[in-house]
Amino acid sequence: MTQTPSAHTPAQGQARAQITVPARHPMVTVLGSGDSLLRVIEKSFPATDIHVRGNEISAVGDAHEVALVQRVFDEMMLVLRTGQPLTEDAVERSIAMLKASENGENDGQESPAEVLTQNILSSRGRTIRPKTLNQKRYVDAIDKHTVVFGIGPAGTGKTYLAMAKAVQALQSKQVNRIILTRPAVEAGERLGFLPGTLYEKIDPYLRPLYDALHDMIDPDSIPRLMAAGTIEVAPLAYMRGRTLNDAFIILDEAQNTSPEQMKMFLTRLGFDSKIVITGDVTQVDLPGGTKSGLRQVQEILEGVEDVHFSRLSSHDVVRHRLVGRIVDAYEQYDSRNGTGDGVQPDAHPQGRGAKAKGK
Repeated sequence: MTQTPSAHTPAQGQARAQITVPARHPMVTVLGSGDSLLRVIEKSFPATDIHVRGNEISAVGDAHEVALVQRVFDEMMLVLRTGQPLTEDAVERSIAMLKASENGENDGQESPAEVLTQNILSSRGRTIRPKTLNQKRYVDAIDKHTVVFGIGPAGTGKTYLAMAKAVQALQSKQVNRIILTRPAVEAGERLGFLPGTLYEKIDPYLRPLYDALHDMIDPDSIPRLMAAGTIEVAPLAYMRGRTLNDAFIILDEAQNTSPEQMKMFLTRLGFDSKIVITGDVTQVDLPGGTKSGLRQVQEILEGVEDVHFSRLSSHDVVRHRLVGRIVDAYEQYDSRNGTGDGVQPDAHPQGRGAKAKGK
């Protein structure tokens, strides 16, 4: 793709880019069915006129926007070159990453194409990959560090991506087993009053972890792997007194651990193991007066070698795009009412129950 002068001189302060799409890429793969991808770009850059003729795309308008439009199409070509199809979501995320880089919100070391084409795990006809820059950095941190905290709101993929990395590590024989755990805090001491066996009682609190597993591993093989101890799903209380060697361990919903539970869990780390801890410090279900172990551990372990904190935001939400807007709206409400993170009470009046799998 090249940028060339216009045959017609743009108005003062404007610029023009001429983009040639290689013949190997049909225009529909670049513009989208019914020009859906083109409309995403036009909506994002209202000060730029974009015209298509044959395999040529021209952009005329504000010089800064035209340069960004040029970069968007460059990144789209790089993605297409890998054989991966483009979606409206991928184009929107590419634009968001480029704008963030322009605004100095990230260091621009990773390009959108690098983020969107990084494969973590291929399973059952689908590929799991990061969709935002922060998600890619979170995944990279899991590769580089022994203990990683993934902290952010619901829908940012922090648990799902950790699960994908765990399955990847198991399949590549980096570890011999996967251990998935979360506190069943919402049940409190009421477990004894619930009907059924202990496993039936705690199952609702572990169900999101099972759901993610079923996305990544042949469901028929999961009972066999669990019976052999290759995959273990258990409440946090079951971790006490153990040393976990040669394992990929995930603690989910870590905001609902007490400081004592968090210390207990972290000290289970054995040789050749990796720990990923995920949680949302704005949604704590602990009883009144109980401090969240996830909030406290940030003060204690920040800066400790081989421990990494990855923080995700509403910009990293990968559920329905409305979820990101909902998260932003709640953050704005909290800031207006003085109940934002760091000052809001640790306890919510009612538990939230189990979360959806994309968390």
